[in-house]
Amino acid sequence: MKKSYESVFILTPVLSETQMKDTADKLKKVLTDSGAELINEENWGLKKLAYPIQHKTTGFYYLVEFNSEPDSVNAFEIACRRDEKVMRFLTISLDKHALEYNDKRRKGEFNKKKEEVAS
Repeated sequence: MKKSYESVFILTPVLSETQMKDTADKLKKVLTDSGAELINEENWGLKKLAYPIQHKTTGFYYLVEFNSEPDSVNAFEIACRRDEKVMRFLTISLDKHALEYNDKRRKGEFNKKKEEVAS
């Protein structure tokens, strides 16, 4: 049975923009090749880390939301562990509340409320 997942991975900051996109595409391809359906992806760009990882203080953050079988998640996490460009990653299973929240966030409903209050 397919479940909903969300994964955030941090890529090393020494990559160029093209290398970062290629690495993200390669990881997404691991998911799609194993039968996952990509729902949403977001490139959060270069951000400061909370603590140094491998002597680096920044990293490229990337989020992928997808539906898949648990086997696809295993293949994806193995690919993340093997790729030296990935400094950290975290994959979580989404419950119905998280799915509802993500749907609202994608539609921009949280930003609308701030604009209405400001008026």
